[in-house]
Amino acid sequence: MRERWETTAEVIAALRQFEAAIPGWQAPTAYGVGYQGKDGEPKFARIDRGDHPLPGVVLATVCGHRAGSASYLLDTADLLRAIDLLTPAEACTAYEHPNLMAWRELYGQLNPNDTVIAVFINDQGGSSEDPHVKAMHSHLLADG
Repeated sequence: MRERWETTAEVIAALRQFEAAIPGWQAPTAYGVGYQGKDGEPKFARIDRGDHPLPGVVLATVCGHRAGSASYLLDTADLLRAIDLLTPAEACTAYEHPNLMAWRELYGQLNPNDTVIAVFINDQGGSSEDPHVKAMHSHLLADG
């Protein structure tokens, strides 16, 4: 039987377990998942401004992210792993699970060799030389 987190307490307990498993974990101010567009620009399937911490730490688990602003190039198998790690939270109907829905939709649109981009920002006002972090900053500023 597959694991299910049916209550908010179980979701919060899972969040705390994921956080504890990452030494030096610092929750991002924002994080996003997308893909590399044909024009070379990242196309974000979902950007979260920190309202949903569990998907952020799940994504960080897959990427190996600990803190700060950074981007990671992943493959479709990595995205599927993030989806699988987050799926037990779906049993809790107190949440809408927009990240999980967006990740699944993105996964369904990708080819097996496509590149997935995961971006973490620790301070929306900060600067970075990472082009994917810059792109997400711009997207956040455009959305207000």
